[in-house]
Amino acid sequence: MVELSGVLGVMVVALGMVLTPGPNMVYLVSRSITQGRRAGIISLGGVALGFMVYLLAANLGLSVVFIAVPELYFAVKLAGAAYLAYLAWNALKPGGVSVFTPQDVPHDSPRKLFMMGLMTNLLNPKIAVMYLSLIPQFIDLEKSHVLLQGIVLGSIQIVVSVAVNLTIVLAAGTIAVFLSRRPSWLKAQRYAMGTALGALAISLALDTSGPAKSG
Repeated sequence: MVELSGVLGVMVVALGMVLTPGPNMVYLVSRSITQGRRAGIISLGGVALGFMVYLLAANLGLSVVFIAVPELYFAVKLAGAAYLAYLAWNALKPGGVSVFTPQDVPHDSPRKLFMMGLMTNLLNPKIAVMYLSLIPQFIDLEKSHVLLQGIVLGSIQIVVSVAVNLTIVLAAGTIAVFLSRRPSWLKAQRYAMGTALGALAISLALDTSGPAKSG
């Protein structure tokens, strides 16, 4: 049903997005460092629910629009490539600040932590662009069950993002100390991720193939 190339493509995009500093990572890391791992995990639960909201909302609409107007594929692909290029530049430009720098934030209740995690993700432009511009281009319109393809690919993104974020939450304190003593490692991570995102952006922009019409 879903091509291996599509699965791998979504995994690369999801990994690149989750490892690129953004609102979700900043919030989860700050909570984990200042309030402990339990607070970080509770906050991650809210972030995960936000992913599911985007997953359902985006696919229920896109499954209809993409079948009716497949020409939108090209606009979607270019928008996704442009955003990946933007993320690549942000990762590669000098003067980047580590998300593992401790932030002064107040201690909150589990309910507030969960809701703040949810709202942080729902208001995160990175996630909106990923579901509306990046993941849809890996859907094969030549095959049936477009909606199911979108849900499967979106679920893969959620698994990758939650797994990486959970690792970051559990190791945030250790990573913060490690990077504070080795700034060159942080620069190497930024360059590696920025290069990967840039290469994917160029690949998507130069790909002239279009979606096949469903039968």
